[in-house]
Amino acid sequence: MVTGDYRELFATAAAAAGALTGLLFVAMSVTSQRVLVSGPPVIRQIRASAALLAFTNTLAISLFGLVPGTNIGYPAIVVAVIGIMFTAAAMRSILASHASPAVIRNQIELIVILVLVCVTELVAGVIVLANPASTSSVQIIGYAVVTSTLVGIGRAWEFIGERETGILASLGILAGRPGTADDAGRPATERPTDPAGAGNPAEANDQPGQPGQPG
Repeated sequence: MVTGDYRELFATAAAAAGALTGLLFVAMSVTSQRVLVSGPPVIRQIRASAALLAFTNTLAISLFGLVPGTNIGYPAIVVAVIGIMFTAAAMRSILASHASPAVIRNQIELIVILVLVCVTELVAGVIVLANPASTSSVQIIGYAVVTSTLVGIGRAWEFIGERETGILASLGILAGRPGTADDAGRPATERPTDPAGAGNPAEANDQPGQPGQPG
């Protein structure tokens, strides 16, 4: 069980993660009732699952760490292993999807961040198990928990708002760079295209062979 200032940290993290998880469930139920158009379904599923994993990661480690007589290294190791397994499965699904290269690149960045968080928790958890008096390892787990919560918030916003939250994507949108993203946050490669002539009836009527027009 964590004590002192770390106990307050993990108690606060557990409360925040619990509230965010509940809000995520509400958001998922609401967004499921409308049609989402950006990216293939597997990408949206990975975004939602990643946000849920990030919040659950924080919630599980924090709550188990507050149980009297429990070494926080145990939940850190278990949750880290589950997270690594999820990232491996998510990577396979992303590479097998028919998403554009830009979307795949953004999702791989998500996977890399989650892997770093999980590996950090795994290493710190092993150290805490070997040396329960190591406060520095508990501090590292605390940093990982906070980072996991922030990652979950970013992924939840990406899922709900259908907008990329990466630094490069955000800077491109602010700079108004052509081909970066449209108003819905979709990269240029994902924007829906109109059929030939559908966007301009006048051009459609000018095509040869149309009724009422000279051949």
